[in-house]
Amino acid sequence: MPDGSQVGKIGWIDITVEDATGLRDFYKKVAGWKSEDVSMGEYPDFSMAMPSTDEVVTGICHARGSNADLNIGWLVCITVEDVEASATACDAQGGKVIVRPRGLAAGKFCVIEDPSVATAALNQL
Repeated sequence: MPDGSQVGKIGWIDITVEDATGLRDFYKKVAGWKSEDVSMGEYPDFSMAMPSTDEVVTGICHARGSNADLNIGWLVCITVEDVEASATACDAQGGKVIVRPRGLAAGKFCVIEDPSVATAALNQL
């Protein structure tokens, strides 16, 4: 669990699209980002980094595999203390859990739809 100081922070943002390779190339030219492949098995998604520091600032993902059920577009990831409890609270508050809580490389996450039908990911480190 996080130490509490990061709870509520938008800790990550990425985008899911049909043509991740094309969008990667777009942002390399427009924003100057560098890219690194992230193996998804049969295809790569991409980590995008600042050119001056190599700090990874976002991801560009294909709308397939584990991302097949996600809406096309940018997705913010909000750090929470307990992803299971947050998913339960989402349901109780009129939202909808689109991707049930599951493991991630660094913790657990889920994807929710709020009452306005906007989506966000909840991430427990």
